[in-house]
Amino acid sequence: MGVDGPWDQRESERKYVEARGPPPRSWAWHRNSETGRPATTWRVEGQAPTLQLSQPVLNNTVYKPVPEQSSSIMSQNGYLEDVAENDSPGGCGLLHTSRKYLKLKNFEEEIRAHRDLDGFLARASIILNETATSLDDVLRAMLCRLAHDPQNTEPDCNLDLFMAMLFTDAGAPTEGKAHLLSDTIQGVTATVTGVQYQQSWICIICTSKALLRRHVCISRLVRPQNWGENSCEVRFVILVLAPPKTKSTKTATEVARTFATMFLDITFRQELLKTRTEEEFKEALVRQRQLLTMVSQCPALSAKGYSMTSIHIHRPPKPLKRKDFLPVGKGIREDIARRFPVYPLDFTDGIIGKNKAVGKYITTTLFLYFACLLPTIAFGSLNDENTNGAIDVQKTMAGQGIGGLLYALFSGQPLVVLLTTAPLALYIQVICGICDDYNLDFSTFYAWTGLWNSFFLALYALFNLSLIMRLFKRSTEEIIALFISITFMLDAVKGMAKKESWASSSRAQTTEACWPVSTVFQKYYYHHDFGTYNTESTSLVSLLGLSTDLNTSLHTALNSSLPASSLQPTPGSHQADPPGRETAVLSLLIMLGTLWLSYTLYQFKKSPYLHPYMREILSDCALPISVLTFSLICSYGFREIKMSQFRYNPNKRVFEAAEMHSLSLGAIASAMGLGFLLSLLFFIEQNLVAALANAPENRLVKGTAYHWDLLLIAIINSGLSLFGLPWIHAAYPHSPLHVRALALVEERVENGHIYETIVNVKETRLTTLGASILVGFSLLLLPFPLQWIPKPVLYGLFLYIALTSIDGNQLFERVALLLKDQTSYPPTHYIRRVPQRKIHYFTGLQVLQLLLLCAFGMSNLPYMKMIFPLIMIVMIPIRYNLLPRIIEAKYLDAMDAEH
Repeated sequence: MGVDGPWDQRESERKYVEARGPPPRSWAWHRNSETGRPATTWRVEGQAPTLQLSQPVLNNTVYKPVPEQSSSIMSQNGYLEDVAENDSPGGCGLLHTSRKYLKLKNFEEEIRAHRDLDGFLARASIILNETATSLDDVLRAMLCRLAHDPQNTEPDCNLDLFMAMLFTDAGAPTEGKAHLLSDTIQGVTATVTGVQYQQSWICIICTSKALLRRHVCISRLVRPQNWGENSCEVRFVILVLAPPKTKSTKTATEVARTFATMFLDITFRQELLKTRTEEEFKEALVRQRQLLTMVSQCPALSAKGYSMTSIHIHRPPKPLKRKDFLPVGKGIREDIARRFPVYPLDFTDGIIGKNKAVGKYITTTLFLYFACLLPTIAFGSLNDENTNGAIDVQKTMAGQGIGGLLYALFSGQPLVVLLTTAPLALYIQVICGICDDYNLDFSTFYAWTGLWNSFFLALYALFNLSLIMRLFKRSTEEIIALFISITFMLDAVKGMAKKESWASSSRAQTTEACWPVSTVFQKYYYHHDFGTYNTESTSLVSLLGLSTDLNTSLHTALNSSLPASSLQPTPGSHQADPPGRETAVLSLLIMLGTLWLSYTLYQFKKSPYLHPYMREILSDCALPISVLTFSLICSYGFREIKMSQFRYNPNKRVFEAAEMHSLSLGAIASAMGLGFLLSLLFFIEQNLVAALANAPENRLVKGTAYHWDLLLIAIINSGLSLFGLPWIHAAYPHSPLHVRALALVEERVENGHIYETIVNVKETRLTTLGASILVGFSLLLLPFPLQWIPKPVLYGLFLYIALTSIDGNQLFERVALLLKDQTSYPPTHYIRRVPQRKIHYFTGLQVLQLLLLCAFGMSNLPYMKMIFPLIMIVMIPIRYNLLPRIIEAKYLDAMDAEH
């Protein structure tokens, strides 16, 4: 978790011996760093008679929205000493390096910052779309641009002289060259993961007596270039030339500090990449100056300022007090006041204006559609079995479409995706069992349970209880997230491994309850009795109780074009032989093939093939492509291998209101108890998933709405309960994946590891709105062609979701350390700051909590599963009371830091 505070201003020096050629004359080395905040300049002066190694120490993690006086830039210079050739056997020399932080320019207080920019704009030297690939060629082109400037009054423009001064090999023999830049500035950020360099830009400084005035040139490269350590993705080069004798406010370092402060903003750099002309480039510089000036003038904008600069501030949460929960409805009012002014932008961002993202919206909508539709079919099949057809696939799809549509239109955080989940299917199964045991009407008892659940959720929202989610640390969130991923993975594996699924229909009809999706697979996947349903197909028309003639005519044309082998047999017909081993083998291959293709395409954006835009499209469309591909392979390539389809009742109506008066008071009271336990699950899942979607590293700028969204969930599920539609709440990992699909990502390379930084996210309602509409219209595709989608494709989807959600989970990464050689450990912050034994202690305690959660959540006893939301709540006192007695607080803070 970042903590606001000044950067450590201490200077750190690093001196080392370089075993290269005869020692040249003196030279200077200046470097800086990369991420999205403070920057650095390094200066190296003096001689280094001894070998000494030391690293800069950063005591505080800082997240600044804009350059402020307390922020800094680090400076480094270096010199290679003059030594007689006979005094350096083996051609060794001494390299002296020192580092220091320079403060960021304050655009409100320092008038020189504005004059530096105005002087550059008056005689701007800007090179757009530079095609050179080597650093020497880029710098030579920039010097040529300055030399041929009509306003250039320099009497001597010796390019070779300036090139020699820019690098450390000036005057060195050919065999002893150390081709390093003499004086540079880069952005550097200290985070919980360590010091990170902004490798997409570099500022190069040169001071020469041959100059009469200052010169600045900016070059934008066509493609990112790899120019060595901490400069692996350079897109912008800033060259600053200045004479040595000048005022202290006009030195080359001061001018460079002005431009370096502006280039710290990762969003600003992305904006510069989109400019097409020099005028647009200049306009972007002016807007950035105005933004930095405005935030500097009003510190109160800092907290809101990150919404303008996409550089987030994350402050430690204040301890909760009783007054935080009062007055009633305070949180809801604040959420509405925060989100309502930007509500129109949720529909226009990416559609109107310069930064259009129509293509990304389309691919994200398709991803969401398939990611929601297939689990909806799976859990609809499970509910169909558990409730004897009271809640089937049609109702599940209708509830998903209606609930998702309402949430997309009226929610405070539309990036959150709603879905019916495995725990909800479990509750439905328990409710159905209670109704069977006590001869209660299922629809009525289900409706009362849902209404009580909504009642408690409304109370939680009115009394601002979402603030309690502050107590959930990162470690707790990771445990729950990994539990959900394991659940998806286990569902697919158990479903494929059930031998009973390959047996006769009598065994496939068993009512034994398996944790959630495996039951669907066991009962329907290899079930060979297709003779229970009519070939007459229905659609949304008949489901809504409209004319059956219209429904029949609508589907006649559709089903007439289908292969005869795809249609359902007439009632009473049976297949001659039950499925054999070929069905099992094909199922396994289809499942693994879906996983392989989807994950390969998802990772395709990291490959060097094709254009970056095409790689991004393939990555965004990984799930739709894999689902369609293997559905066609299975349906047409292996049509002689029969596979069962989910059940579909054409005579079942979707909207049937429950008779609320048919239950006794005792039954209603029992429904209240079930509703309370259900509300705990809703409360934790909804807020936890919303918190993961709103994580600071996602750089969302329009604000949160936890309380309002919780109230909206209560309202939506009240309506779903009354009509017997399955409940829905925020889904993991769909919501974080949705955010990631709409994000613009910048990559950097550090120590051989690739790290990604989210630049910004298109916060829109259009993707969830479009996906919900498509799910609703998919009712028209029942039973065909949706029944063409084989169940193994669905299980491949579950494995894909589980695998992609594990990415970035620190608990999983720490468990993986046990299998790695210690020399292969990544340079993460906790490895550098925490003893290895403490890391393994902390990981082991997290694994024990995960096993406890799995023991309750995956138990074969339905009533035991119902209390696992209480186990999630028990993790709070474990984290705050038990863990500090085993591991020191400073180590816990390092390993359990916020995102």
